[in-house]
Amino acid sequence: MKITEEDILNLKKTAKEIRKSIIEEVYSGQSGHPGGALSCTDILTVLYFNQMNIDPEKRDDPDRDRFVLSKGHASAALYATLAERGYFPKEELKNFRKLGSILQGHPDMKHIPGVDMSSGSLGQGLSVSNGMALSSKMDGRGFRVYCLVGDGEIEEGQFWEAAMSASHYKLDNLCVIVDNNKLQIDGAVNEVMSIYPLKEKLQSFGFEVFEVDGNNIDELITVLQKAKTVKGKPSAIIANTIKGKGVKYMENQVGWHGKAPNEEQYNEAMKELD
Repeated sequence: MKITEEDILNLKKTAKEIRKSIIEEVYSGQSGHPGGALSCTDILTVLYFNQMNIDPEKRDDPDRDRFVLSKGHASAALYATLAERGYFPKEELKNFRKLGSILQGHPDMKHIPGVDMSSGSLGQGLSVSNGMALSSKMDGRGFRVYCLVGDGEIEEGQFWEAAMSASHYKLDNLCVIVDNNKLQIDGAVNEVMSIYPLKEKLQSFGFEVFEVDGNNIDELITVLQKAKTVKGKPSAIIANTIKGKGVKYMENQVGWHGKAPNEEQYNEAMKELD
């Protein structure tokens, strides 16, 4: 797949629009998790607009690639991406987390177009992704499965049980992406419950491991293409990101893990993103 400078520019523009939508969602609902949603925006942009085999007009295609947002509290990022990709009108984003809205605090596969798996209970997403990837192989469909996990989430024991299973079943159509922004709700990941050295741990569980700047569109495309060539074992991408990326006063600030901006902060963020 040849990527042009124009392609990269368009992806960067798309990522900016998604970030604006994230701020709009969290401000409108006065609830949500902007920090971790903004950190993974570039990852979702590259997946949904460049890498994944998907079509909003054929959202139930059995051969489509699958995506599981294991860090379900970052739902604002997924909803903004799906709306930008055409799965539902962007106007719906203003109903984020409001009573009666389809856009709940965590992804719901029964009510939200484009959501492949309901999630939110941290640590469980990789187990589900394993099942999807295994079924793809057993049925001979060949679709790929992408699972985005949070760095704090990796503290959950179930993640490592699932990692062991992924390796055991040689799920080379599975790609785990770690949003490694190094902050969780209680503080720095390495202080709350260190998961590092992460690359060596994932390698010891049988993964082909890549490390990348998770906020760099060019690097993400390159590494995701490499992951597609891995055979006989699952792949993992450690995406080093900045929590709150794109809004200066939110960047690397743990307080913005789960807090909505007030009107002044909303205006400042939207002005910066414009």
